Amino acid sequence: MPKPVVAIVGRPNVGKSTIFNRIVGERVAIVEDMPGVTRDRIYSSGEWLHRDFNLIDTGGIELSEEPLLVQMREQAELAIKEADVIIFIVNGREGITGADEEVVKMLFKSKKPVVLGVNKIDNPEQREKIYEFYSLGLGEPIPISGSHGLGLGDLLDEVIKHFPDEEEDPYDEDTIRISLIGRPNVGKSSLVNALLGEERVIVSNIPGTTRDAIDTPFERDGQEYVLIDTAGMRKRGKVYETTEKYSVLRSLKAIERSDVVLVVLNAEEGIIEQDKKIAGYAHEAGRAVIIVVNKWDAIAKDDKTMQNFEQKIRDHFLFLSYAPILFTSAKLKQRLQHILPTVQKVSENHNLRVSTSVLNDMVMDAVAMNPTPTDKGKRLKINYATQVAVGPPTFVFFVNEPELMHFSYQRFLENRLRQTFEFEGTPIKIFARKKSD
Repeated sequence: MPKPVVAIVGRPNVGKSTIFNRIVGERVAIVEDMPGVTRDRIYSSGEWLHRDFNLIDTGGIELSEEPLLVQMREQAELAIKEADVIIFIVNGREGITGADEEVVKMLFKSKKPVVLGVNKIDNPEQREKIYEFYSLGLGEPIPISGSHGLGLGDLLDEVIKHFPDEEEDPYDEDTIRISLIGRPNVGKSSLVNALLGEERVIVSNIPGTTRDAIDTPFERDGQEYVLIDTAGMRKRGKVYETTEKYSVLRSLKAIERSDVVLVVLNAEEGIIEQDKKIAGYAHEAGRAVIIVVNKWDAIAKDDKTMQNFEQKIRDHFLFLSYAPILFTSAKLKQRLQHILPTVQKVSENHNLRVSTSVLNDMVMDAVAMNPTPTDKGKRLKINYATQVAVGPPTFVFFVNEPELMHFSYQRFLENRLRQTFEFEGTPIKIFARKKSD
């Protein structure tokens, strides 16, 4: 089930980024006391009272027709369109401005639930400043202070009241859910059609012609699959974003519903930063990943071309060292027969469970081969290990001192797990816990 989406909107310099950082618990957005510094929508995950959600920090909404501000208004409109709940932030010290009233008109049109946060109310004496905001007609204004972290609990209490009910999964648990993610015009829709053998999805050479994530259930060789195509959003009269920034949120929603993610690259255009960003979401979500290089037919080749391209992918996507790479042409239907068997294999690996006895035999062999590290005269001692989850495989190592489990040794253990068991295509999570006496 995809997480609900919460968008923080408001005109520039009301403190949206500070509030965003408070809610997600880290400094993700650039914070600077200058209007318009948050240029892009920024996405992160938040959690309140055991409800997870995706949070969008928008670039502010301004009536001026300066290009940057026009662009930021369009981004905010897009965020409003994607959100389940909107947090509208106003500046309590400045009172209601004409720009605030224009934002309210946009919010009323959206017909989405809106929670009104009055920011910069840093102490109880300033609380009376909230009353004028009742006139906006958005319900009760909630006094908050982003810089001091005050009132955010009350704000989030109100936000989660508006979350949609959690839906039941419509598919059987043995169904493998596959999403295709990537920038517009890498050929995701063409790949979907080629895999299905029919024209189910509109294919066009204009980036972003698919409106929504489209679920297509199908069956092949007795295995049930669902293809989730996330080709982005059609521009509505205006170009909403540069093509590199299309469909990130769509991709996030699809990734959350997937077992296996196909990260689709365009062989003609090569690898750009946005490809890494989109692939990073799949890795962080712990999904099985296959890298699919599409439009391979359009490349002039010699006997080293594929090897060189593969090396380039490995250099750029260090965090996806476990992901198999497939070279395809949806247009000419070349090498497509490798996709579903690879999907099935990485899905099995993603759900592979290792028995505790076999796992601990491997750990003993690994420690014998490469003794545990020491720090300030103290040696890491691994008492035992156990697998606590699948999808992705997650292991807990019970040790004397968790802080002695250095990143490099954890990487060594991950590599040993991968060499010993078949974990191609899936991330592995490893946690060190102190063994209780």
